[in-house]
Amino acid sequence: MSAHHPPLAELYPHRHLLGIEGLQPNEIVALLDQAEAAVEISRQVEKKKAVLRGRTQINLFFEASTRTQSSFEIAGKRLGADVMNMSVASSSVKKGETLIDTAATLNAMHPDIIVVRHHAAGAVHLLAQKVGCSVVNAGDGAHEHPTQALLDALTIRRHKGSIAGLTVAICGDILHSRVARSNIILLNALGARVRIVAPSTLLPNGIAQMGVEVFQDMRKGLAGADIVMMLRLQRERMQGAFIPSVREYFRYYGLDRDKLAEAAEGALVMHPGPMNRGVEIDPEIADGPQSLIREQVEMGVAVRMAVLEALAAHLPNK
Repeated sequence: MSAHHPPLAELYPHRHLLGIEGLQPNEIVALLDQAEAAVEISRQVEKKKAVLRGRTQINLFFEASTRTQSSFEIAGKRLGADVMNMSVASSSVKKGETLIDTAATLNAMHPDIIVVRHHAAGAVHLLAQKVGCSVVNAGDGAHEHPTQALLDALTIRRHKGSIAGLTVAICGDILHSRVARSNIILLNALGARVRIVAPSTLLPNGIAQMGVEVFQDMRKGLAGADIVMMLRLQRERMQGAFIPSVREYFRYYGLDRDKLAEAAEGALVMHPGPMNRGVEIDPEIADGPQSLIREQVEMGVAVRMAVLEALAAHLPNK
């Protein structure tokens, strides 16, 4: 470390990453800068660092997620951690074990970092109060998904140089989306203009108070946007008729060449995945020259390495 560059522990002074909410802009930037360095490591043949050597990381997933879980696993292993995956959806929860019981069981194993995904908003915060180690929120209900917002920001920053002053349109199922929530908080913190585009049935109450412009007409919402971020239609979370039909939804809110033409020249297209092709995005756009969707996956590993590394700096050494 050079004298003018403070260590990561000072730049990110927290034991956990429970959400983007509550982070200072400089703390967000510190994680993004750290992730930038991790991208280079991931592109080398020798990908190992020893930051987490001897440490135990448990990925505790109460909800399935191939992408997030596998990238946290790869990130932990690249930093030298012993990584254990627990898919709780299939085991003890079925036996009626509560989140608190699970936390106590895991705590007794002395892990250093627990990465948690849970279907209930606030569950990760609760868990963090019950264990002695660092906790990372890998998505809790419709609340937050901080590492997704960080990887989206990293992807944007690498293409646009800076996030300040960009117009970002987040489109689709805002109501059920923790990704949207984390992104709104992060993008606002770093000075972007955020627009939300959705039918009224998929807009959460009070969304306008989050410092966003709200559009129900996709063409107007995309006009002049630098970044178009599509969200997955979360049909598994929908009780009742939020949309008339998938075909109708695609007609009004699916991203196709026609609607994308309204955005700024050279606008970039993003999607947190997994995609419903032909529902919220045309396959031609998803695989087209303006799409950053594959790159987002690569940035996911780098960001998760950065987060684990930031938390490692606060782990006790005794």
